[in-house]
Amino acid sequence: MGELFQPTHLLVIGLIVFVLFGAKRLPELGKGLGEGLKGFKDGIKNAGEPAAPVAQPIQQQNAAPAQPKAEAIEPK
Repeated sequence: MGELFQPTHLLVIGLIVFVLFGAKRLPELGKGLGEGLKGFKDGIKNAGEPAAPVAQPIQQQNAAPAQPKAEAIEPK
């Protein structure tokens, strides 16, 4: 079995991707792939470090619970 990534194989794969997704979607796919790889690298780099604490939303302690609105029912 020959090498998988020969120039002719890459050309055929590129042509198939171009036909499937079109010229308008290719930049979006490339951007998404790049951001995904960057996030993956950052995750691998920071794997040994403890995660940063997530800020919890401040809740009001003295606030009364909201009263449900009474809707007027009109007879038909």
